[in-house]
Amino acid sequence: MSSVAFIGLGNMGAPMAKNLLAAGHEVTVFDLVPAACADLQQAGAAVADSASAAAHGKDYVISMLPAGKHVAATYLGDDGLLAQLDSTTTLLDCSTIDAATAREVGEAAAAQGIGFMDSPVSGGVAAAAAGTLAFMCGGSAETFEKARIILAAMGKNIFHAGPAGAGQVAKGCNNMLLAIHMIGTCEALEMGVRNGLDPKVLSEIMLASSGRNWSLEVYNPYPGVMETAPASNDYKPGFMVDLMVKDLGLALEIAEQSGVDNQLGKLARAIYEQHQGEGNGQRDFSSVLEQLKA
Repeated sequence: MSSVAFIGLGNMGAPMAKNLLAAGHEVTVFDLVPAACADLQQAGAAVADSASAAAHGKDYVISMLPAGKHVAATYLGDDGLLAQLDSTTTLLDCSTIDAATAREVGEAAAAQGIGFMDSPVSGGVAAAAAGTLAFMCGGSAETFEKARIILAAMGKNIFHAGPAGAGQVAKGCNNMLLAIHMIGTCEALEMGVRNGLDPKVLSEIMLASSGRNWSLEVYNPYPGVMETAPASNDYKPGFMVDLMVKDLGLALEIAEQSGVDNQLGKLARAIYEQHQGEGNGQRDFSSVLEQLKA
């Protein structure tokens, strides 16, 4: 078993850290919210009073932070973790951030001989709790082999997307597509309901036909169709609209830098920004269905 520092205990980070504990790893945590640390302490983790203290002497450091600026502040600069660690520690940043920052941190780590991977996740809070996340990793092949050992305690699909930053590019592509097919699923279901169809029956029809997609299969956006989906619990908990807007912004940055005119991605962001602006930022992203009912 390995010694792990886990930095960032939000809705995703906390269950991920608990799965590491359940797998028998020695886990030390740090978060700016004392209650989050206390919860992990009850689960068996040690608590540190800083990211540096948590990371000292560990085999792995895993971070799950809100944005690129937080990742850069954690790893770079005279007070960052890279200035305090060596090649005995492997760094895995599971945050969803801009690819440029991931590349910057990855290159800085490589210059010091430290293994680093941007390792953003897909699957949401439920998959984080169940230990079935998908990880999209960017970094060297050698670091990926080390990363896979520890990520296996938190996920079931672990991919090496390419060099540093590639994980973030893969995540941006995935979440843009997720937003697009969620909106399309909502539109199709609402069309059917307004023409007298039962949304559950229509869902079954589309699941057995060429319209089948993840939103229909495991995350149906229509209330009452799927008991386990956020839609059947007033669109909570889940993947917040605020986070989808953030991720679509990152996807658009990737598209612009690549010269891709992603028209559906732009439209999806505009729809989610409108939904967010109407006070739905904290609700699950499948609540975009309500835009059609207004």
